[in-house]
Amino acid sequence: MAHWANLFCIYTKNSEVGIILPIFVIAIRYNPFGVKKVLAILLTLTGLACSFSFAQSLKAGFDKVEYTELLKAYSRWGDSIFYRGIDESTRFKQRYRSPVVGLDNSWELYSSEDGVAVISIRGTTANATSWLANFYAAMVPATGEIQLSDSVRFHYKLAKDPKAAVHVGWLVATAFLADDILAKIDSSFASGTRDFIIMGHSQGGAIAYLLTSHLRHLVETGRLSDSIRFKTYCSAAPKPGNLYYAYELESQTAGGWCFNVVNAADWVPETPISIQTVGDFNATNPFANAGAAISKQRLPQRVFLKHLYGQLTKHTRRAQKRYEKYLGDMTSKYVRKQYPQFKAPSYYPSNNYTRAGSFVILMPDEAYFQKFPDNQKEVFVHHSIQAYLDLTGKLSCGK
Repeated sequence: MAHWANLFCIYTKNSEVGIILPIFVIAIRYNPFGVKKVLAILLTLTGLACSFSFAQSLKAGFDKVEYTELLKAYSRWGDSIFYRGIDESTRFKQRYRSPVVGLDNSWELYSSEDGVAVISIRGTTANATSWLANFYAAMVPATGEIQLSDSVRFHYKLAKDPKAAVHVGWLVATAFLADDILAKIDSSFASGTRDFIIMGHSQGGAIAYLLTSHLRHLVETGRLSDSIRFKTYCSAAPKPGNLYYAYELESQTAGGWCFNVVNAADWVPETPISIQTVGDFNATNPFANAGAAISKQRLPQRVFLKHLYGQLTKHTRRAQKRYEKYLGDMTSKYVRKQYPQFKAPSYYPSNNYTRAGSFVILMPDEAYFQKFPDNQKEVFVHHSIQAYLDLTGKLSCGK
């Protein structure tokens, strides 16, 4: 019996279900069937426990086939013209589509036979309200709250660094979607799902960045189980926030858990316009004491250097303030027309937008440009799902 117990102990240790060992010992002592039969039964039960309780099929790293299937499923957001020539996904099937909320935002839940759920976030639509989310482009701190109405406040923590800031329009969209998404994660988790892909194209990709940070924070606080695994595919996503937000997102998702797939000919990932001022640097930098250093110079040099420093810095500061005025204060008035009880948050004094996450670059070749030529009358030609699928098919990397 000692021999069988040792073998079983090794087995249960390796399969992380060692809790069954005491049951085995009791069964050996009192069973009428014999050691081998009890062992066979318990090994079967252990295998079932492993397959149901611990199996997770989601793997780190960019997966070309996985991304392709996500794009195929995502293409069904639009009508037949939108997904012309695109086959249906053979892996991901739609299970739920949310009502339209917020700034014309919506999301879908997909599932696959291998137990992966997908949170798919819709991108910009033809509705002017949807475009409002893009143009509401001032920055706000990456930790705080947004008052959507007198009774609804969205508390968020997307980064710990007080210097981290994000795009306010896409944060508002995230706020309107978050509760419904969280409810579906809870019900999926109760049904045994542990693997979730967060996916979005264009504006949907920008929101996917912020949603990723929000859900990972909920794991840290214990609101979501730490047995849940999130993987993010942003597709053609614009820049979601500043450098300090990007640092934390990339640290949290290091090892292949957050990607932005970008067609190098696509202009959307180049937006929003970035303005870097001397205030956007870390606290220790050579610009912090520039004024004091200049004041120590002799009069002729002091006058010249002060003028030069002012010319080099004042224009970016003014531009940043103008962007905050027009894409923050003024644009928020249009949001309040949609939601009179909405209160604009305090803005972060920066427009230093930067790209975030691990990038997978789709490089166009001559054959691509023959199929998708530059066209100023069709500015989204390189942003389409068809263009992204065409270039993804040529990738040699990924699985």
